[in-house]
Amino acid sequence: MKLPRNFFKPLAIGAPAPLRELPVKLERMIHFVPPHIEKLRAKVPELIAEVDVVLGNLEDAIPADAKQAARAGFIAMAKAKDFGATGLWTRVNALNSPWLLDDVVEIVGAVGERLDVIMLPKVEGPWDIHYLDQLLAQLEAKRAIKKPILIHAILETAEGVDNVADIAVASPRMHGISLGPADLAASRAMKTTRVGGGHPQYKVLADATPGDGPRAAFQQDLWHYTLAKMVDACAAAGIKPFYGPFGDFSDAQACETQFRNAFLMGCVGAWTLHPSQVPIAKRVFSPDPAEVAFARKIIEAMPDGTGAVMIDGKMQDDATWKQAKVMVDLARSVAAKDPDGAARYGF
Repeated sequence: MKLPRNFFKPLAIGAPAPLRELPVKLERMIHFVPPHIEKLRAKVPELIAEVDVVLGNLEDAIPADAKQAARAGFIAMAKAKDFGATGLWTRVNALNSPWLLDDVVEIVGAVGERLDVIMLPKVEGPWDIHYLDQLLAQLEAKRAIKKPILIHAILETAEGVDNVADIAVASPRMHGISLGPADLAASRAMKTTRVGGGHPQYKVLADATPGDGPRAAFQQDLWHYTLAKMVDACAAAGIKPFYGPFGDFSDAQACETQFRNAFLMGCVGAWTLHPSQVPIAKRVFSPDPAEVAFARKIIEAMPDGTGAVMIDGKMQDDATWKQAKVMVDLARSVAAKDPDGAARYGF
């Protein structure tokens, strides 16, 4: 058992001290780029201005014979441009793959100072996080990297769901967790081939009433239980929950509904696999202007964040001041990235 006083100590001599608080960053969408395709990699400079996180994908959807090309392409992509406030992430291959070790060693060695987050797929328990945590500390020390590289886990196996609370607190490097519905469906032997979203056969019926004809049926959300469990684990650990992929690019309405369900349940963002999903994520995961305006009232009424005041008939105190500050900081991040957002929020 690791003692609490050692939790925030670097795991290698010369590695940077772990963060004690996650920075407030705009991460409404994690936009996936296949870096082995030069034509798509060339669009990254445009993407930097459009999305909150650019992720170079090395895992699923990358053919086995293109894994090394994807890794090299991500390194070239990371070196080619200053990403500024836009996050630079990579999704490495799974821990049981023959590519993971080279993914981490080569990428951290080449662009570790630029890299914000490593997304780790198919995390089954805290032991998976511990392995990558130690490896990253060793590489950071070797390369004299000044800031810790964070870890984002994907929840996509039944064992991972069972251990999600322990995964969330496995390391101070933990940035957040994303729901991976496709692999999770396979792990559970669920009877669906859809990537996210509901299923027309997963439903409840209205009560039967004699003589009233066909009973009304209502489609249900296959992922509600798992998403709620993941959000609770993240909220308790102080890290960020995300919805993962929505695979039907042709159904923007269903994508927006799935993203909004995740947002209402506490997720801060989602994956975007196609350019058409970026404006949906922007719309869904940006704070409501009316709520931002009310949050600004709270901050203005309590400049030092202490005490209690009444605003529009509602009591506000230290705790709501903190909530208001998170909301306003997020809105300022949106405004800095998006001129239309600046107008909506009055910044």
